[in-house]
Amino acid sequence: MSDLFRNKREISRHVGDFSQLFGVRDFTLNGGRAQGVRALEVNNGNGLSMTVLPDRAMDIAWLSYRGVNLSYITHAGIVAPAYFQENGLNFLRSFTAGFLTTCGLRNVGSPCEDNGESFGLHGNIAHVPAEEVSAVVDWPGESPEIVLRGKLRDARLFGQHLLLERTITCPVGAAGFQISDRIENRGFSPEPLMLLYHFNLGYPLLDADAELLLPVQATRARDAQAEPGIADCCRFQTPTPGYSEQVFFHDLRSDAQGRTCAALINSRLCLGVSYQYNKAMLSNLTEWKMMGEGDYVLGIEPCNNFVNGRAAARQAGELDILQPGEVRHYTIDIAF
Repeated sequence: MSDLFRNKREISRHVGDFSQLFGVRDFTLNGGRAQGVRALEVNNGNGLSMTVLPDRAMDIAWLSYRGVNLSYITHAGIVAPAYFQENGLNFLRSFTAGFLTTCGLRNVGSPCEDNGESFGLHGNIAHVPAEEVSAVVDWPGESPEIVLRGKLRDARLFGQHLLLERTITCPVGAAGFQISDRIENRGFSPEPLMLLYHFNLGYPLLDADAELLLPVQATRARDAQAEPGIADCCRFQTPTPGYSEQVFFHDLRSDAQGRTCAALINSRLCLGVSYQYNKAMLSNLTEWKMMGEGDYVLGIEPCNNFVNGRAAARQAGELDILQPGEVRHYTIDIAF
């Protein structure tokens, strides 16, 4: 961090308004299916620029660091939540991907039917607009930080009442930021909780010079299609015609406090991104490797489950249950 950012009065001597160096802009997207989507554009004064979408679960669409793009945007682009169709695979019609798409909170992975209720791919939380949204430059000490907050409801009459409170904290002048989520079961019945952070990395960070670094103790393929790719699951290639997606489940080592990590490093760009989190809360790391033409993306996905759907998780005895009034905390530190 620059010494300039450590002294509020010194910054004031050099500028008329802090937005000259850092801050957050609140605006609305126009045109096509993005019409009306609220966006918060963060500039942390150290080359980190990212766009958070309050109307799409406080997820992150575009993200670049020092002029280099890290995120992947699908053919669908930015899609307003009004276009979301929950059943089956329709999630893909409005899946922006972006740097982060949150999946859950009641299903992750394959569409399924569980206890008489139908669930679409990856649940619906990614299409829920946030309430009580705030975006401020805070000064907890002499050094400023940009703080975004919002609340998301997954609730219905005679059913679940889950509340996700998200805080994104981006220190000014730093080479990273933190996502902190609080999930509470405000209902009066136990509720299954499935949560997956779908981080999506794209070109030019992702290319044939990139390598995925993981403290792996075991890896398995999701299916027979991915099985031949296990040996090369952490290496990548140029966009390949006819490529079929491969998905891997990684069991990572952790330290005495339960902390683990994952990183994508591009040696040619001398640039990388790392994720640090607690394995006790997010026990599995799913890797989504897609090397197709146009569909060229790496998904790094810390989660509390496998992406086989809620029915499969229940049958395997792996379904996480949130008791009435219970609260869970999830924190992910991202560094560049």
